[in-house]
Amino acid sequence: MYTKDVMPSEYNPYYEPFIRKINKETTLVNALIESKDAVVAFFKEIPTEKLSYRYDVDKWTPKEVLMHIIDTERIFSYRAMRFARKDKVDLLGFDQNDYILPSKADSRTMDSLIEEYTAVRNATVVLYKNFDDTMLKEIGSGSGSLMSVRALGFITVGHEIHHVSIIKERYL
Repeated sequence: MYTKDVMPSEYNPYYEPFIRKINKETTLVNALIESKDAVVAFFKEIPTEKLSYRYDVDKWTPKEVLMHIIDTERIFSYRAMRFARKDKVDLLGFDQNDYILPSKADSRTMDSLIEEYTAVRNATVVLYKNFDDTMLKEIGSGSGSLMSVRALGFITVGHEIHHVSIIKERYL
């Protein structure tokens, strides 16, 4: 399963830039596995003094960005599981900004955030390894938008690539 297999009708156009960020020669499961290693290595290399840095008022710190990546992956994996099981209920969305402050990401160590990220990603990999082609093509609705299981997987990877790029450009 490659990004070229995912049709534009399988996701909201908002997510197109995330899907385009993924190497077209990498399968979905490999993209999930390879990006995990890259994300972990990237966050481990951020200088300590930059972990709580905000480049502007009301912008997230790198720790909060990683927490956002974790939260989003959990929600997208949950949606993928429900859609794969043919659940046709329109799942509610979430306001990413409302999740950051209560997460208390800035009070945590980077090691604890990386540990949580790794656990979530490992669970996502196992989930996707066990979806067959029919399950991957299932389409459900979240936040009023149609989304396939496979699109959710690729968007998860593209989403973190997007945030790593922003940290590189604006924080480091």
